[in-house]
Amino acid sequence: MADSPVRAAHPSRSRRVVVGVAGSIAAYKAPFVVRALRAQGHEVKVVATESALRFIGAPALAAVSGGPVSTGVFDDPAAVEHVATAEWAELVLVAPASADLLARVAAGRADDLLTATILTATAPVVLAPAMHTQMWQAAVTQENVATLRRRGLTVIEPDSGRLTGADSGPGRFPGPERVVAQALARLQAEPPAAEETLPGAGQVPTPVLAGRRVLVSAGGTREPLDPVRYLGNRSTGRQGCEIAAAVTQAGGSAVLVAANIEPQLLATLPSGVRVVAVGTALELEAAVRCEGQQADAVVMTAAVADFRPAQASGTKIKKHPLGGDGGPAGPLSLELVENPDVLAGLVRQPLRPGQVVVGFAAETGDEHGDVLAHGRAKARRKGADLLAVNAVGERLGFGDVPNAVVVLDRQGQEVARTSGTKAQVARLLVELVAARLAERQQP
Repeated sequence: MADSPVRAAHPSRSRRVVVGVAGSIAAYKAPFVVRALRAQGHEVKVVATESALRFIGAPALAAVSGGPVSTGVFDDPAAVEHVATAEWAELVLVAPASADLLARVAAGRADDLLTATILTATAPVVLAPAMHTQMWQAAVTQENVATLRRRGLTVIEPDSGRLTGADSGPGRFPGPERVVAQALARLQAEPPAAEETLPGAGQVPTPVLAGRRVLVSAGGTREPLDPVRYLGNRSTGRQGCEIAAAVTQAGGSAVLVAANIEPQLLATLPSGVRVVAVGTALELEAAVRCEGQQADAVVMTAAVADFRPAQASGTKIKKHPLGGDGGPAGPLSLELVENPDVLAGLVRQPLRPGQVVVGFAAETGDEHGDVLAHGRAKARRKGADLLAVNAVGERLGFGDVPNAVVVLDRQGQEVARTSGTKAQVARLLVELVAARLAERQQP
């Protein structure tokens, strides 16, 4: 069967967005979110909690939204406003979302108009938290965030920086432009309505992977310099975790080779995903080659270090060694040796006949070419069945941010592309893997 382009494309058009405002001091930034949405042609309805209106007045929100601000479920009981608002919404964006709001939504509470609307809504829900660092890092808040993400809600990672007073740390409300961009990316990647559905638009028809076993690598390897320090990268493993979850949703069984993934993220995985923890590139290679012998497909999302120190120090490398003159030890030179190319090795030495191998290429453009040019060269060089190419950077690709991939075949030809949440990208990739496996079963 010939490959055909697959695009999870949504026509750009005006959308109906409910902007929820919770009781955080960052509520004063909500008008900037509303204004940015309206500037792009979207229709906005503001639903604020009573606590939010102690930080910012309803007139300010009404002025920027162009409509009245709703607050209580008893303001107009006959209108059943939470149901009407939820049915009207194509996107619910809570900006800011306080720790209390996250807890109430996670518990399924519906004790004000905003939480009742969220509970009723079938549209995507995006939450942009803003709170003090200790509140954000509290175990119960992180458990609530994990619960919400597991249920399909998008929780944007807060920024780190100056908070109220002299305090600084994670919990700061992200820039309004970033919040709007991530919320709209979540919306634009939603599948079209039934009458618009395109073949291969990133929806996994269950159970396309029934009886199939898929190995997924995720996270970032760490190469020790000494007992304290290591060479690493920015990968969090979120995209790989979403792929493992999508495999199980499609009826398959998944093994996740997890390189230094935070326990909070692993806790969001479906119970059927088996996790094999690794640290270094050599450990990841050994785990993949062992676990992959029983896999029908291997999806390599892990960011594997290209090099490792030739010799790791058994003791901490000191800048001011004892016995010297008290001054710095001087410039430090590191001898690096090349790590094995795990993906290319799976292609050169297949673990089993008919196995589908998928790689990831996190790229940046440079003077020699753009992201896709580097991706095409890597696809031809690696020889995997499919290579998902994505641009990465400070606010792009890594972590709880939207993702955008172009999927290439081993000749570097485009097979598919999509953008949106990492869960939506995962569904498209699972669909493509299932299609490749089905092709290989044909006589």
